[in-house]
Amino acid sequence: MDNAWDCIELVQGDIVEQDTDAIVNAANRTLLGGGGVDGAIHRAAGPKLYDECLTLGGCNTGDAKITQGYKLPAKYVIHTVGPIYKEIDEDERLLASAYRRSLEVAVQHGCRTVAFPSISTGAYGYPLEQASIIALQTIQSFLKKNRDVLKLVRIVLFGKEALEIFQKNLDELSGRVPEENYMQPKNEAEND
Repeated sequence: MDNAWDCIELVQGDIVEQDTDAIVNAANRTLLGGGGVDGAIHRAAGPKLYDECLTLGGCNTGDAKITQGYKLPAKYVIHTVGPIYKEIDEDERLLASAYRRSLEVAVQHGCRTVAFPSISTGAYGYPLEQASIIALQTIQSFLKKNRDVLKLVRIVLFGKEALEIFQKNLDELSGRVPEENYMQPKNEAEND
């Protein structure tokens, strides 16, 4: 079986432009739109997304629900609610659950490719360093058990700093050598 880390892809970009089977929406508990990623997804998908979300009865923190993608390139939108960061142990459990439940819902609906934003790191205030480790470990653990279904989990990051933090942690967790270390062979004999 292939290394599950190899199925995780990091990109800087816009979640609404992803052509994966599903994209994940970092939603609020109402699922009726808001700011940031949530608002952008609702605007791009069009009013039918809001109408379908009205029928779902909201979503608990750490859980996930699915809708059609409507005008988005993705067939589905998986709405998950991450925790508002309070510096308590429950934060980590709920953030991991938001990623895991999103992946479970994706598999239940036959998705082979999924794109995530960085959940809870915007207005909800989760520190990016900690959140990236939780996200990567949760995704990798799920992929190890579901590689026969899921082929790609893409994490779409808004800015360069977020991409660099996720990449550093992916390299460390997966045991990869960062790319810049490949390009500079060390040969002390040349300097003597």
